[in-house]
Amino acid sequence: MRILSITAGAANMYCGSCLRDNALARELMARGHDVTLQPVYTPTLTDEENVSEGRVLFGGVSVYLQQHVPAFRRTPWLLDRLWDSTAFLKLVSKRSIQVDPAGLGALTISTLEGERGFQRKEIEKLVHWIREEPPYDVINLPNALLIALAEPVRRATRRPVVVTLQGEDLFLDGLPARDRDRAIALIQAQVRHVDLFASVSEYYADYMAEYLSIPRDRIRVAPLGVSLDDLAPAGRTRHADDPFVIGYFARVAPEKSLHLLAEAYRILRTERGLGPARLEAAGYLAPEHRSYLADLERGLSASGLGGEFRYHGTLDRAAKVAFFQSLDVLSVPSTYKEPKGLYLLEAMACGVPVVAPQHGAFPEMLGKTSGGLLVRPDNPASFADGLAAVRNHPRQAREMGLNGAAGVQQHYTVARMADRVLEIYTEALNRDASTKHNPTMHNATK
Repeated sequence: MRILSITAGAANMYCGSCLRDNALARELMARGHDVTLQPVYTPTLTDEENVSEGRVLFGGVSVYLQQHVPAFRRTPWLLDRLWDSTAFLKLVSKRSIQVDPAGLGALTISTLEGERGFQRKEIEKLVHWIREEPPYDVINLPNALLIALAEPVRRATRRPVVVTLQGEDLFLDGLPARDRDRAIALIQAQVRHVDLFASVSEYYADYMAEYLSIPRDRIRVAPLGVSLDDLAPAGRTRHADDPFVIGYFARVAPEKSLHLLAEAYRILRTERGLGPARLEAAGYLAPEHRSYLADLERGLSASGLGGEFRYHGTLDRAAKVAFFQSLDVLSVPSTYKEPKGLYLLEAMACGVPVVAPQHGAFPEMLGKTSGGLLVRPDNPASFADGLAAVRNHPRQAREMGLNGAAGVQQHYTVARMADRVLEIYTEALNRDASTKHNPTMHNATK
């Protein structure tokens, strides 16, 4: 199968969607499929071999300039190459780039207006490039925020378009209310141009069907998968007097709720009599959230626990695996109802039991793996209970760790993800062929 998979770069941040898109493309390529993983906005950053194309389309600098400076909507394409070059985009990506949706409402709406928006020229460039390529069998867009590409791409290629659903609601809900409502309406109006949607979890399929008014029978589920080449239990022996190591691995941001884990840690150490322990955290920290981390550190210090907390920063693949393997338990108390939770799968693959909030995709993940405990969301005392249960029942904790690793092996590998995505692509191709040969069906999809 010849596949065009568009992936949205996130500047200098490891993002779960980029990691997922890249891992999927690598697996499909290894099976002999002809996959073009095409970045938009910025180059992608991955912690495995990056198989994306070197050139970036729909460049983030061009998108921004065309939004704010009318003259750039008419500059020659040849001139645009100066700021669309990968080298320039990588240079810009090293600086602070605004990703807070609160300040991106107008740009989001314009992008969703597609050929009627300020970024029309970028769509024309992308469509021109696709037309110059050998024909693709299927085109995959990385999220519903890029749904405005579906109609022009489908019109140019006469090939089916699949849109992955993998966390767009977090961005949309962060927009100012009026912009949010307008953005959702624009997405809803373009659902008809998409052949199938592919959600990363059952939870998110149901949620987005209602959130974006997508007919549920147009959404398929391709559960997240991870590469197990280096993710495996460490096999270390824990001694009774070893510090109990609680880990957090995610973006350091309010919605991921490291502050709730810090409060649960404080409860355990100052109120519940937990012995020697450490709280270890790692993950991307955006400039706008540095004060959030500083406040958390001051709070722990005020409780006499400052020396027991360490923030490791952003980790590469080898350091990430070593981080997981050093933990006794992982917990990310996200108040956002996660559709993915890649970190949960990676920790369980390393034999680490997890304590997770009972919402989002986590209940289905732990239901399949039995690799951890579910606790009440947004409740530090409940997280403290879950963490204490892991600490106080080492035999059951070891069982959860082994179950989690086996469950990920059975249900959440990149190979299984690729199997399911290929089934979805094949269905999209068959539906497309049926529509073209059935005028009644063709008119009904317009």
